[in-house]
Amino acid sequence: MAVDTTKRFDRIVSIYIQLQSKRVVKAQELADRFGVSLRTIYRDIRSLEQAGVPIFGEAGAGYSIVDGYRLPPVLFTQEEAMSFVGAQKLMGKFMDRRLQEHYETALYKIKAVLRMSEKDSLSAIESKIVMAKSGYEVFNSNVPHALSSLIESIAQRRQVFLSYKGVNDERPKPRTIEPAGLFHEMNFWYVYAYCHTRKDYRQFRADRITQLQLLDKPFEREHPSLGEFMADRERAHSDLPKRTIRIRVENRFAAYMKWDRRYWGFVSECDCGSYTEMEFETRDFHEGFPRWLLMYGDGVQVLEPDSVRQRVGELIEAVAANFRK
Repeated sequence: MAVDTTKRFDRIVSIYIQLQSKRVVKAQELADRFGVSLRTIYRDIRSLEQAGVPIFGEAGAGYSIVDGYRLPPVLFTQEEAMSFVGAQKLMGKFMDRRLQEHYETALYKIKAVLRMSEKDSLSAIESKIVMAKSGYEVFNSNVPHALSSLIESIAQRRQVFLSYKGVNDERPKPRTIEPAGLFHEMNFWYVYAYCHTRKDYRQFRADRITQLQLLDKPFEREHPSLGEFMADRERAHSDLPKRTIRIRVENRFAAYMKWDRRYWGFVSECDCGSYTEMEFETRDFHEGFPRWLLMYGDGVQVLEPDSVRQRVGELIEAVAANFRK
């Protein structure tokens, strides 16, 4: 009985906050959010009225709180209020489902203290901003809480069990890790962690996590900072030789290259009329860079060095052989 009472109290508080978040709230909207019947919502509304909250409206038409009635002594400017909409759209694209739900609940609380004019402005702009979904999954659909659980692990210093499918693995493998940091790179989330299986530090990509469980076991060690890891990783890469590459690109393709050329060590470009010459410095000159150039087909030429030009030619011959079969 005590648990049910606590749940009802929490729900009534949440209803109060949502009633403050916009001009009119339908009873059905509340019922759908909290997974209860309309009769339960009507009873909760009556409880708020009996507590002195000035609610007006009726079943079927929706409910409102008298404008100006609010408990939290917090006010936002219209510009600050508008920024919440942008943050909400970004959350939907870059965060896991659980963090999105937490943010949505927090946003109800923020909206609750806004003036009616600000609430109306937010309602008007929310449908006008669309964040297109990526063509790939940032998180495995079977682990909708991956990022939030990893954040919780770092905060509470608790170990995590993973099933992880590396890029060359035929099936997921079990790992127990101690997360030390999270970073977003090349449109994916990564966790930097001590791996008990490997007895060393590793990075794991979030979308390759097929199962995740937060354990009750505490961390067994102190971990270096994420900044140290990133610096060490950069130093390790810097030991590999760089190669300067010059290419000539037809202008109709050069514009598209601007989207991702920075990932391949772009240095400079020169407008040469109907084409553009670009210079790159990259360590991945044997595989990654030549394969990237193939995307632009006959619209690109390698000016130097000869080794990269020859590698592109080898790849073209291999592709042609595959299509002759």
